[in-house]
Amino acid sequence: MHTSLRTLFCLIVFLGAFMARLHAASAPNIVLIMADDMGFSDIGCTGSEISTPNIDRLAREGMMFTQFYNNAKCTTTRASLLTGMYPRKNGNSIPLEIPTIGETMRAAGYQTAMSGKWHLGNKPPQRPFDRGFDEYYGVMDGAVNYFNPAQPDPEYKGGRVRPFGHNDTLVKEFPPGFYTTDAFTEHAITTMRRFARERKPFFIHLAYNAPHYPLHAFPEDIAKYRGKYRQGWEALRQQRHARQIAAGLVDPKWKLPPADVRSYDWSGANQDWEDLRMATYAAMVDRMDQNIGRVLRTLAELGIEENTIVMFLSDNGGCTEEPGGRDDTQQPGIVSTYTTVGPAWGFAQNTPFRRYKSWANEGGISTPFIVRWPGQVKPGTRTNQVAHIIDILPTCLEAAGARPLREIRGQPTQPLEGRSLAAVFRGGEREPHPQLFWEWAGNCAVREGRWKAVWDTLNPEGKWQLYDLEADRTELNDLAAKHPELVQKLSADYVEWAKALGRRLPGEKGKKDDD
Repeated sequence: MHTSLRTLFCLIVFLGAFMARLHAASAPNIVLIMADDMGFSDIGCTGSEISTPNIDRLAREGMMFTQFYNNAKCTTTRASLLTGMYPRKNGNSIPLEIPTIGETMRAAGYQTAMSGKWHLGNKPPQRPFDRGFDEYYGVMDGAVNYFNPAQPDPEYKGGRVRPFGHNDTLVKEFPPGFYTTDAFTEHAITTMRRFARERKPFFIHLAYNAPHYPLHAFPEDIAKYRGKYRQGWEALRQQRHARQIAAGLVDPKWKLPPADVRSYDWSGANQDWEDLRMATYAAMVDRMDQNIGRVLRTLAELGIEENTIVMFLSDNGGCTEEPGGRDDTQQPGIVSTYTTVGPAWGFAQNTPFRRYKSWANEGGISTPFIVRWPGQVKPGTRTNQVAHIIDILPTCLEAAGARPLREIRGQPTQPLEGRSLAAVFRGGEREPHPQLFWEWAGNCAVREGRWKAVWDTLNPEGKWQLYDLEADRTELNDLAAKHPELVQKLSADYVEWAKALGRRLPGEKGKKDDD
């Protein structure tokens, strides 16, 4: 009897190990790619003139979400992306009692790695290597010199050196020819090859700092676009909008917004310099796409692309910030300068939407979200179902056949605020969020179904605006006066949410931007 029980016990252990190995072999690898400060219309499949054949290929071979939202800002987006939760307080770190996607996927049996921009803490216990990533290489803070991350920021940006890490070690020297977009890709590919030799699935987050300022690009990439922007930003918006309508990406009844209040007149600008800085920006997007092509080729070479989910998105809308002011004596693109695209190009990058990074209008929070999952996602499809970055972590968990962590560091966890998109990936419907919320620097919004209430800090009237996004996603027809009860309800719901999470209330001043 004793021998029989021992035999039965051994058989159960063997079957458990076999099933775990079988699950590991079938669970999909996941590669989550994110751009930094890339506008909604900056890739070919959303109307851009910039060459992005590899991202466009993902859209052809997968699904694109036309109503996918981020949090309008680097830090808050990353906090939500990595936790499946709305950002808490100022959003510049992840509370230790909230598991990251690295910690969650590692617990699900995955190998985990991250390459690129973290921006959620540069000291223990808030570095990527502390928060669930087996392997990390990249910049732990915000904007950094692409050619030499050891070079300090200009004095008007604080004059500091941004910490750059490899696992738990700081990297302080960079070789000739270094470029962050290339280096982050190389680390991701090297890690992918190592992980592929193991018997466990992997989760890799490739978080580019491109095309965030400073404008740094290789001369050969800039040359592809030199002269293409001599028609100006208003013509660019019209051209992108026409391509979006022709592709069925946007509804023709959504009128293109007028020039933004922060924009300026093309006829009075230094047009050659303006062309150069937008060409440099385009070169940065192009280079990122080239590197995404390297990732896709590696998956094919390793024979694992059929069992790998690839996702792509941007952390917020195009950026209109201009630290240091507009100085056309500074040449964009080179290691010694710190230039940006400025407010006029930054607004155009979000065609057809209103506003830009840091605002909760559609131009600040909308991103093309693309997913390729062979055998699960029908190629060349689009969905209008509304989704949010808080949905990515629960989606990864469902794809992995895993559940959220119940506790972390001895503390019970809270239920995830995101909802899985796996059903949508497979062509079905999922229960939508009853409401979605946003806040950064006093710009606030709440969406419920087709309705969206917005508190826009550039609105001189200082009040909530109301838009019907089905009829007017470009937010030109304020219906607040026609539906005061709805505005009162949505604004009260926002205040309740903001107080619970420590976010700002309408009219409260925000912190100084730090990228």
